[in-house]
Amino acid sequence: MSPRMTLRAITLDCPDPLALAAFYEQATGLEPHPESDAEFAGLTDENGLFIGFQRVDDYQAPGWPDQTVPQQFHLDFAVEDLDRAEARLLELGAGKPDHQPGGARWRVLTDLAGHPFCLVRG
Repeated sequence: MSPRMTLRAITLDCPDPLALAAFYEQATGLEPHPESDAEFAGLTDENGLFIGFQRVDDYQAPGWPDQTVPQQFHLDFAVEDLDRAEARLLELGAGKPDHQPGGARWRVLTDLAGHPFCLVRG
């Protein structure tokens, strides 16, 4: 039997860890990790989840839906009201690609470093 694995952390490459951490802090309410700095910043929650942001020289933002620079992954966030959540995230600096395949079920946005993420009804 394989050992049980529990996801504890997700780390995103980016050009500015502190700026991206601040975006997701405002978007999610997660707490900044006290040892965050310009090279590696993080957010945590009371359940032990950690989202990290690491600085990468010559970072290239993923393109979506264009795959010239593939997205490689994306995050999904459940929200009660898609329109309200989208409006708030756009105020925080998120982008909204023209291509929106989810219809009324989900929205694709991009964070400050160009990573696509989805808002889903939930």
